[in-house]
Amino acid sequence: MADDYIVEVHNLNKSFNGKPAVVNVSLKIKRGEIFGFLGPNGSGKTTTIRMMCGLMTPDSGSGECLGYDIIKDSRQIKRLVGYVPQTFSLYQDLTVKENLEFIARVYEEADYTHRVDQIMNDLGLDQYKNILSGRLSGGWKQRLSLGAALIHDPKLLLLDEPTAGVDPKARRDFWNDISNLAEQGITSLVSTHYMDEAERCNRLAYIVHGYMMAEGTIPEIINHSHLLTWAASGEGLSGLTTKLHQQPGVEQVVPWGNEIRICGTNAQLLEEVVKRFPDVIWQQVPTNLEAVFIHLVEERRKKRIAK
Repeated sequence: MADDYIVEVHNLNKSFNGKPAVVNVSLKIKRGEIFGFLGPNGSGKTTTIRMMCGLMTPDSGSGECLGYDIIKDSRQIKRLVGYVPQTFSLYQDLTVKENLEFIARVYEEADYTHRVDQIMNDLGLDQYKNILSGRLSGGWKQRLSLGAALIHDPKLLLLDEPTAGVDPKARRDFWNDISNLAEQGITSLVSTHYMDEAERCNRLAYIVHGYMMAEGTIPEIINHSHLLTWAASGEGLSGLTTKLHQQPGVEQVVPWGNEIRICGTNAQLLEEVVKRFPDVIWQQVPTNLEAVFIHLVEERRKKRIAK
């Protein structure tokens, strides 16, 4: 594995009860990168992340994480990984400081009191150190979970939809923490459903029904989709949505504020649609990430039906 890559896996496969959950996934992830995993519920995101980090054994495939074999050296990898689950899993009847001290002692930190004080200061948790964890807001619970994951100074963080159900400001603050950690060289693997969070990642992988449908930076993924978007505005939008759904070449019709947006991959057919409805104002606009991912889900659905 090249020195600038912290994770490199090849052809990972995993099935549960005979049903494929991950199919031939290969990835390389750089040190200090924030790498996002997106996909519908049950698409295989979490399973992929766990296999990449030696937390779950693949049925087949190979790879290295942090210089260790993901199959043979899973114990060594686990010592170097921090995990932030979607659901708060620390002790609700312990204070913030007591929870962090407990985790630090589990990891046998020599000067655990200093390490706990350092983590609380870095994440702003010191103001709540004597508050029972169960009384914290959702955002502060997740920041406490992040603090617990950082206690043993991991080189790699796994974040499984870490801000689900958290208010927008808390989500932004949490992501600012992740960005600061990336500047310190800590790599983060993040599964998320939020497009604004995806846009804060350095690179993304989109997984649908166990298949990796796209991988790369946001511009790379959008360009590779060949998806085009036109926006209609003006006074004649009423009743237009249903008519647009019926037009050849139109894959998506999305109400967007005071506009209606259509998407498709056939430029000629879309231009014909635009000419067919001259009573509204049309302009071509940049395709966004959400439209691309909906396109990829539909693409995978068609492939499954065709089998």
